Amino acid sequence: MHPESQPLPAPLKRLLSLLPAAPGSRLFATALNLALVRHLPDDVRAVLRGKRLRLCAPDTGLAFDFVWNGSAFGPAARSQAPDLTISASLHDFAQLAARKEDPDTLFFSRRLLMEGDTELGLTIKNTLDAIDGPVFDPARLAPHRVLASLIPRRPGVPPRPH
Repeated sequence: MHPESQPLPAPLKRLLSLLPAAPGSRLFATALNLALVRHLPDDVRAVLRGKRLRLCAPDTGLAFDFVWNGSAFGPAARSQAPDLTISASLHDFAQLAARKEDPDTLFFSRRLLMEGDTELGLTIKNTLDAIDGPVFDPARLAPHRVLASLIPRRPGVPPRPH
């Protein structure tokens, strides 16, 4: 375990692992759509189409299942095995998102694990590496933006200004 990554207390980890998967996966997919979709080249979008992905932080008991439908990420049910599972501690995922840690370093030190379609994993890694700056801009993930993206809009009604 990385020295800066402290495990959650067992009772909190147990509580988090009991949460239903769908709401967390929906929120995670929404965050991906706000932060990542605009960076995805067409060839990567084609490779991702219909692929079931799981992001797992075993130190927290959390896992998010999601799928690319061709235009956006959406939650996926856990009833089917994912095409690719990526696992790391919550701390290491935060370090990756902030570009403070290199995925290759984490992978070769066995702090980042990929199981399943490794070619898909390399495509995702290379795509993220090609993005300049942090992938997750905190301003784009502000609660009001995330909530606004979850609320369906009626046709012809413009979004409210923030």
